[in-house]
Amino acid sequence: MTTTTPGPGTSTGGAGPLLRTWRQRRRISQLDLAIRADSSARHISFIETGRARPSEEMLLRLADHLEVPVRERNALLLAAGYAPRYTQTPLADPAMGALREGLERLLSGYEPYPALVVDATYDVVAANRGIAMMLEGLPEHLLAPPVNAVRITLHPEGLAPRILNFLEWRGHLLAQMERQIALARSESLRALYDEVAAYPLPDRHPEDPGPDAEPVPYFALPLRIELGGQVLSFVSSISTFNTPMDVTVAELAIETMLPADPATVKYLRSLGP
Repeated sequence: MTTTTPGPGTSTGGAGPLLRTWRQRRRISQLDLAIRADSSARHISFIETGRARPSEEMLLRLADHLEVPVRERNALLLAAGYAPRYTQTPLADPAMGALREGLERLLSGYEPYPALVVDATYDVVAANRGIAMMLEGLPEHLLAPPVNAVRITLHPEGLAPRILNFLEWRGHLLAQMERQIALARSESLRALYDEVAAYPLPDRHPEDPGPDAEPVPYFALPLRIELGGQVLSFVSSISTFNTPMDVTVAELAIETMLPADPATVKYLRSLGP
C-alpha cells in the first residue's frame, strides 16, 4: 500500500489557506460552515488565518461539510501537521482482490447491457461484453490501454460518428467534466477536458427519424447510437462507493447503460449469452 503526498498547490503555511480556498469554492460563508460543523465563525476565522490549529477531528469534520475529495483531505491533514488518513492502494494490489472480484461480478451480471468502471480521469479499469460490442471496429490507437471513456466517445474516429444525438451527448459529457473540475483540483482532468473539447465535430447530418417513426417518451437524456445498422438507445447511471477510506476507491465510478426503449431491450436480448 502507498499513501498520498501533497498535491500541487498544497500550502506550507498550515491548513488554513487550503480550507479557506475550499470554503470559497463551495460558496459557503464562515458562519454557515460554523453552524454546519457545530463551531463558531470566530473559530473558523482563526483556523483560516492560522491563529488556531484545528484538531484532526475538526479538520476532517470541516472537510466533510465542504465535500472535499478524499485525495485533498490528505493534503489538508498534511498541511496541518497530521499524518494522511487515507491510503492510495493500486487496484492491482492483492489487498484489492475482493473489490476487483465484486466489480467483475457486477459488470458480468449486468450483461447483455453495457457497463464499465472508470477512474478519476475516465480511464477504463473494467468493462463488460456490452461495452466491447459498442467498441467493435474502432481503430487500434483508441483501444490501446489505458482506454479513456471520454476520449473514445468524443474522438472523431471513435464513437462520435455513430452517435445520432452527438451534440446533446457531447454537451452532457463536457458539462459533467466541468462540474468535476470545479469540485476537485485536477490538472490531468483539465488537460483531458481541453483535449476532447477541441475535437472537430463529426461530419454527419442530424438524425431524421422519418415521418412514420413513433416518438419515444425518454425519461432522461438518451445516448442514441447506431451499431451494425441498429439504433440503440441508453440512459446512463453512475454509482460511486459510499464513505470510501482509500483514494483509489473514492475515485472509481461505475457507469451502467440502461436500455431506454423496448427496441434496444429486444435487440440486446436477441444476441444471446
